Amino acid sequence: MQIQVNTDHFIHGDERLIEIVEAAVQSELGHMSDRLTRVEVHLKDQNAEKHGPAHIRCTMEARPRGLGPMAAHQDSADIPAALKGAAKKLRGRLSSEFKKLDPHR
Repeated sequence: MQIQVNTDHFIHGDERLIEIVEAAVQSELGHMSDRLTRVEVHLKDQNAEKHGPAHIRCTMEARPRGLGPMAAHQDSADIPAALKGAAKKLRGRLSSEFKKLDPHR
């Protein structure tokens, strides 16, 4: 599973951020890695230089093998919380879709 990280002009996409993103994705989606080709993570500061609640948006898009892309997003006050929320939502959507496809249901 390939993990791709994209940021806007207000979030610095350095090595530490990439490590945080990869850890969050592996934590929530690692058990599905054989069924996913790629996970794209988009981080955006919605308020730019202003501060306020829930100003970081994390959109996470997974590319399951043989299926169309699936996405989830989370707005939060900081990057780790936004990552965790989006990954958890995406895990739920993927799990649901994979259960529908399971022939042993």
